[in-house]
Amino acid sequence: MPYYDSIAEGYDELHGEEQRKKLKMISSLIDPEAGERLLDVGCGTGICTFWSCECVGIDPSYGLIKEANKKIKNKEKGKITFIQAAAENIPFKDHHFDYVISVTAIHLCQNLDKALDEIKRVGKERFIFTVLKKSSIARQIVNKIRSRFKVKKIIEEERDFIVVV
Repeated sequence: MPYYDSIAEGYDELHGEEQRKKLKMISSLIDPEAGERLLDVGCGTGICTFWSCECVGIDPSYGLIKEANKKIKNKEKGKITFIQAAAENIPFKDHHFDYVISVTAIHLCQNLDKALDEIKRVGKERFIFTVLKKSSIARQIVNKIRSRFKVKKIIEEERDFIVVV
């Protein structure tokens, strides 16, 4: 992910406000508790990865993961982990996470089918995807999510489709 490595230090300035807006929406839909696990796929700099439960963020960009790790305070170490990994090869066992979120990242996957299969494999039953509407494959992504998951609702925001599973 050379592009994201090159903008990593300024990512929050470029995209932070929009990501925090999406996080607010997601927070109104889920409320992970202590003792539960949440995976943030395509976590970027970790804006959406900080919850009251155990959190793991994965992203293929070394630069973004490096920036995310700068945000972890000593008291949060062990509760929040950032790992350089792609959605197509998530390094966790089956059904490991109570929640899996992917915020405006799924359209960047090299192999969408494999990524969705991996997300389903590591999650239990609570998933949220935000899909960038301006992506040329946005509707295709939503349809692929529908074909693999039992979709509860789709919320159409200004810039995204929020798919709640």
